[in-house]
Amino acid sequence: MKKTALTLLFISIIHLVIFSQNEKQNPYHLKIISTVAAYKDECQKDKQNQLIDLEEAVPAIRMDIRYATDNNFTHKKVYSTAKAFLRQPAAAALARVQKELEKEGIGIKVYDAYRPYAATMLFYDLIKDTLFVASPVKGSRHNRGCAVDLTLVNLKTGAELEMPTGYDDFSERASPTYNDLPVIAKENRKRLIDVMKKQGFEVYGSEWWHFDFNGWQAYSLMDISFEELQTP
Repeated sequence: MKKTALTLLFISIIHLVIFSQNEKQNPYHLKIISTVAAYKDECQKDKQNQLIDLEEAVPAIRMDIRYATDNNFTHKKVYSTAKAFLRQPAAAALARVQKELEKEGIGIKVYDAYRPYAATMLFYDLIKDTLFVASPVKGSRHNRGCAVDLTLVNLKTGAELEMPTGYDDFSERASPTYNDLPVIAKENRKRLIDVMKKQGFEVYGSEWWHFDFNGWQAYSLMDISFEELQTP
C-alpha cells in the first residue's frame, strides 16, 4: 500500500514538472502546434497547412532574414537558420506578386515570414509594445505562417527601392498612412501595398513592410524551429 502511494506521488510530481515547463513556454494556455508530429498531422488533413520554403516557391526572391543576424532591434541572433516560410496559399500568392513585379524590373526582398511563437514571446519581453510587436496573449500572424515582412528591390542591381523607413523602424513614419515623406518613398510604398493587396495580402496599420494573408484565422499558431520544419 505504501509502495503504491509513493508511486502515485512520484507520478504526480512528474506531471507537475511537465505542466510547469509547458507553462513557461506557453503561459497563456494557447493552442499551439509545437511538435513536428502534430504539424505533419495537420498537413495530412489539409495540404494548405504546409509551410513552404519561399526560396523554392518564389523564383528570384531576395532574402535578408534579419533575425538570423544581429542586425535587428534585439541586436542579437534570434534564428539559427536564415530561412523564410509561408503557408501554401500565401506562398503561392507571393509568387504571383513577384511575377507581376518582374514586368517592371522589380522584385521582392523578404525580411521575415513564419516566426516561431518562442520568438514572439522574446520580442514582447524586450519591448512590451503591442503596436510594433505581437502580444503573446494572442500570438502573432507570423506564428500562423500567414504574415510576411518585405520590401521592393531593383532586380538588376539588387538595391532596395526608397521606402519611408528601414525595416523595424518603431516610429510613426512606419505607418502606411504617414505622408510627410519624399514623393518617391510614397510611390514605392503604394506600389508595394497595391500589388500585395491584389494577391490577398493586407498591410498592417503600423508597419508598411508587414502584410497579413487573408484567411490567417484558419491556421494554427506554431512553435516549431526552421530546422525541425526541414526534417524529413
